[in-house]
Amino acid sequence: MKASAIGPVALACALFASALAGAPSRADEPAAAVVGEGEESVAEDAGEAPASEERAVYDPWMTMNRGIFAFNDGLDRYFLEPVAIGWNAVVPEPGQRGIANFFANAATPRRLANDLLQGKLGKAGDDFGRFAINTTFGVLGFFDPATAEGIAPGNEDFGQTLGVWGVPAGPYLVLPFFGPSSPRDATGLVADTLLSPEFYFAPWYVSSPVTGTRVINARSLALETVRAERAAAFDLYAAVRSAYLQYRTNLLRDRAAEPEDHDEDEDLYNLEDEE
Repeated sequence: MKASAIGPVALACALFASALAGAPSRADEPAAAVVGEGEESVAEDAGEAPASEERAVYDPWMTMNRGIFAFNDGLDRYFLEPVAIGWNAVVPEPGQRGIANFFANAATPRRLANDLLQGKLGKAGDDFGRFAINTTFGVLGFFDPATAEGIAPGNEDFGQTLGVWGVPAGPYLVLPFFGPSSPRDATGLVADTLLSPEFYFAPWYVSSPVTGTRVINARSLALETVRAERAAAFDLYAAVRSAYLQYRTNLLRDRAAEPEDHDEDEDLYNLEDEE
């Protein structure tokens, strides 16, 4: 999920982001975090996880998390998804892509700040270049000529910044409306919200419709992805958790920038140095 403004797109964004990142999200896949030394297993804490998860995921708040997940899932199924279906019928996909591009471009200052806080000057330059190109030649960001020029989009947030600074992720956490998270990422979410221009310059009667448009548009783009994941997952809660943890790990490690001969199997499912 990913802008910092409030929106109940947690389930959709977790699955959509994991699909874009190529992260597995089936419940029978190994999860992306390991229990640290001295930590109790998930089963001992909540009594719900299958044996394969006991050694793989640090989720001591599982009972609470599953309750919040059920609330988010119900909100998505019975409100957000129907509205997104209506949006999909009215706005063609090219229009939806343009809207998504606009919001991604508008979030550049937040990403740029996190690039600099992480000391990633190259990414900061790329994000600034993308913003300049897409804002001008891309008509305020509705089009994305920067990608055609070979400037990849950035994705840094303050949760990643804290991770780069050595702050541990902590236990898996599901937030109402926001969905999959961790104490570190929840803190980052607050910081990213404070870095958003609309937090200061837009009154609520302007920011709320803007946020609603962003949320519904993002959910509409993820309709088929979420349906497929729901149909495929034996345990949707575990599937989303696994997808989210792997996706956040890959972002933190800038996996896309690793050398081609790097063996992903060596550390894809190992967060010992992060946890």
